[in-house]
Amino acid sequence: MPDVFNWQLGRRMYYPHAEAHPDRQFAFVFNINRCIACQTCTMACKSTWTFSKGQEYMWWNNVETKPFGGYPQSWDVKLLKALDGAHQAAGRNAAWAAGDGSDPAAPYGSFGGMTIFEAAHKAPQRKDVALGYEPSEQEWSSPNFYEDTAAGAKNHRDTLSMESAELPEHGTWFFYLQRLCNHCTYPACLAACPRGAIYKRPEDGIVLIDQKRCRGYRKCVAQCPYKKPMFRSTTRVSEKCIACYPRIEGTDPLTDGQPMETRCMAACVGKIRMQGLVAIDEQGGWAEDRTNPLYFLVKVARVALPLYPQFGTEPNGYYIPPRWAPRPYLRQMFGPGVDDAIAAYSFPSRELMAVLQLFRASQTIVFRYEIEEGDKIFERTVDGKPWEIFNDTVIGYGQDGREVARVTVEEPRYERPDKHYNSI
Repeated sequence: MPDVFNWQLGRRMYYPHAEAHPDRQFAFVFNINRCIACQTCTMACKSTWTFSKGQEYMWWNNVETKPFGGYPQSWDVKLLKALDGAHQAAGRNAAWAAGDGSDPAAPYGSFGGMTIFEAAHKAPQRKDVALGYEPSEQEWSSPNFYEDTAAGAKNHRDTLSMESAELPEHGTWFFYLQRLCNHCTYPACLAACPRGAIYKRPEDGIVLIDQKRCRGYRKCVAQCPYKKPMFRSTTRVSEKCIACYPRIEGTDPLTDGQPMETRCMAACVGKIRMQGLVAIDEQGGWAEDRTNPLYFLVKVARVALPLYPQFGTEPNGYYIPPRWAPRPYLRQMFGPGVDDAIAAYSFPSRELMAVLQLFRASQTIVFRYEIEEGDKIFERTVDGKPWEIFNDTVIGYGQDGREVARVTVEEPRYERPDKHYNSI
C-alpha cells in the first residue's frame, strides 16, 4: 500500500501513488484580514484565461464569503459532512493530538482521523480513490452565492447580534476566503484521473491537465476536495488553474527574465497576496530557507495555515486567519494552529512586521529578504509585556539576487506644496 508523509498532518498517510516531489514548489500566502472582496483578482484571472465560449462559469480564482458562501455552492460543507459520516461509520474520531510546535515534521500536532484518501480506501465498497462528489449545474451557477451574508450570534443566516463587536470574536461576523487551485503536494485530481492526464511539473510543482489525454470523465471534478478542476462542455475536457506558468517561468519581458507573480496575485489592490517558489528537500518537505518570505511566514512565524489540512492533499496555499471569527469555525477550516497564528499576527514580532510589508510590493517573485533596522515609532504593553514597532526597511531580492522591492514599515507621507489646493 502506498504510504507518504504529510507534514501538515504530522504523520504518514495513504495515497494511491508513490512518493514523488518537485525540485521547487509553487506556493502562496493570503492575508484574509486585508481582503475587501473587490474581486479584482477574480476578474484579472477571468479576463486572461476563461473568457471563451464554454468557460462562462469557470472561475479559476474566486473570493467567497464565509460561513455561507462558496463556489460551487456548499463545496466544503458537503465534503466535511461526507468525511464526518465516514468517521462515524468506521467508529473513528477525527481529532488532532496537540503539538507544541517544536517538531518541524509536525508543527500542528498529529491528525488522528482519516483523510479523503483513507476514507475512500477503507470504505466497504471502494469505487473512488478519494471521498468526493460532482456538483450539479445549479451549484456552479452562482459564483457569489451568499456574498456579504453575515452569521449572527447563533451562526444563522439573516440574523444579527446586537452585542457590541469585541475582539477576539465578533457576535455577528463573516470573512472573505480567496481561492484558487492549491497545486497540492498530493493532488486528489491527479490520483483520480483514469487517463493519467493530470501531472505535477517537476520544476515547480504546478499541477496541469494534458488536454490531449483528457476524455472528460470528470473524476478530477468529483474528487478534488476544493473543486478547482472544471469541466468545459464545448470541448468535453476539464480545465483548471495553471498558476500562470508562463509568468512563473520568467518569459514575461516586464521582469527581465525573472519569475513573476501570477495575474491574480499581481492585480490585488488590497495587498493581501504573496506568491513564490520554495525549495524542496530530499524527504519532500520544505528545505530550510530562513530568508525566503514564504518559508518564514509558514515555517518560522507559523502565521499562515493550510486550508482544510484534514483533507490530506497537503495544499500549498496558506492563509493568515481572520482575527474576529469564532475560533472553533477557524480551527475546523485551518487546523489547530489557529490560536497561535492569530496571536502572532495580532501583535507581530519585529521581523514579521517587516515581512508583512512585502505583500504585493513587487510583481517579481521575492526569493530572499533582508531587513535594515530603523527607529522605534510605537510602543505599548500587551499582557504585561512590552510590544514595540520599528520603522524598519525590508528589501526583497529576485531569483538572480537583484533587488526587486524596498518597503518601510511606516508608510511614507507626502505633503503637497502650498501652490496646490489641499482641500476639496
